Amino acid sequence: MRVGFDNEKYLKMQSKYIEERINKFGDKLYLEFGGKLFDDYHASRVLPGFEPDSKLRMLMKLSDRVEIVIVINAADIEKNKIRSDLGITYDEDALRLKSEFESRGFYVGSVVLTHYAGQSRAADFKERLEKKNVKVYLHYTIEGYPANIPLIVSDEGYGKNEYIETTRSLVVVTAPGPGSGKMATCLSQLYHDHKRGIKAGYAKYETFPIWNIPLKHPVNLAYEAATADLKDINMIDPFHLEAYGETTVNYNRDIEIFPVLNAIFEGIYKENPYKSPTDMGVNMAGNCIVDDEVCCKASYQEIIRRYYTAMNDVIRGKAKENDVYKIELLMKQAKISTDDRKVTVAAKERAEKLGVPTAAIELSDGTVITSKTTALLGASAALLLNALKFLGGVDHDIRVISPEAIEPIQELKTKYLGGKNPRLHTDEVLIALSISAINDGHAKKALEQLPKLKGCQVHTSVMLSEVDIKTFKKLGVDLTSEPIIKGKSN
Repeated sequence: MRVGFDNEKYLKMQSKYIEERINKFGDKLYLEFGGKLFDDYHASRVLPGFEPDSKLRMLMKLSDRVEIVIVINAADIEKNKIRSDLGITYDEDALRLKSEFESRGFYVGSVVLTHYAGQSRAADFKERLEKKNVKVYLHYTIEGYPANIPLIVSDEGYGKNEYIETTRSLVVVTAPGPGSGKMATCLSQLYHDHKRGIKAGYAKYETFPIWNIPLKHPVNLAYEAATADLKDINMIDPFHLEAYGETTVNYNRDIEIFPVLNAIFEGIYKENPYKSPTDMGVNMAGNCIVDDEVCCKASYQEIIRRYYTAMNDVIRGKAKENDVYKIELLMKQAKISTDDRKVTVAAKERAEKLGVPTAAIELSDGTVITSKTTALLGASAALLLNALKFLGGVDHDIRVISPEAIEPIQELKTKYLGGKNPRLHTDEVLIALSISAINDGHAKKALEQLPKLKGCQVHTSVMLSEVDIKTFKKLGVDLTSEPIIKGKSN
């Protein structure tokens, strides 16, 4: 696969730029970290060459100066808010983040509960953290926020929040998800530090939209598609244009809040060190795109994938049709359609011809392989076998799974687990293949090809079960499905 992004250049340039921003303010920099610090698969898909843990690796270059503060909205804890991509609650994710950071050698200084109003679940979570010797700080809602500047920048506003004791020069403020209060936490700290005579600054690190590429660049359109449910809209930064005569890209929420931020900075420091939302950012990703064509093509594919995800979520009741309409509009702007995804066309054409559920996979060299539902295998399970045999140079007609491996699984499903359909799902066919690989050289050769599926594209003519979706995800496959529900057996 062609690379469009220079990851090593990014690591060096990004860490250097953040260090320069720390030095600009003196004693301390509060860095609001948007998006995912690790496992950033969206960035790696639209910027081929970007490693999913790049931002974490970049911070590791500054690890001796980094302290991490995890922010979580107490209201989200109270209503048991769940991260849709991981299927866990925000409070559990806060613990997961802490563990992940510490396993990589980072110092997690504290957890901040924002919008705290004595919520029972939030209070229980606070107690749970403190029993683990985690420092917990409480921040409160401010009446009239963010418009009531005189109250916000006062002892009855930010001043009421508990001051977060930090010991390092770069304080990375991150959270389980949007709306957690990261920015307010940073600004509250600036207020308290200023009263204490500590020179501190604020900066924002968001990978997308990328500020120094065009507004309608496919990479930026793909970001809008990814955040369709959040109603984010990429815009030209009018403040930056006015201040410098330079066209840069930001998004609606940061542009809308900037006049308020400007007033808050002036309330704390008497002047704002930033003339625009773009000024606040430190993202260097746009400077590390080395093959624009590669990134454009990858972004087109991401927009189409997001379209199918939204369509499927509407069917499942997890999204609104407006999200689909938004992505359809982005596809028109990008001048693309679902026919620009090779596996989509291949799977749909085969389904129309055969009248049964089908699937297609595009391998890294561009080869497209298809499959269909059979008496023994679902279409996605058959697809895995077909692809692995092709990659391993095993003839298509050679059986790599013995009946002795299939029959016990079928019996378990139908006789003991109450299943009505003996067809194997993707996880089951891989188990059967691994059993066959013990004594069969062809099966062993096919099984050894599994790592080569990472980054491959798959489309199915019907929606899949959660089991199959998770299996493809674990294999690193980019999956889309037609928004059509068939029986669970498919």
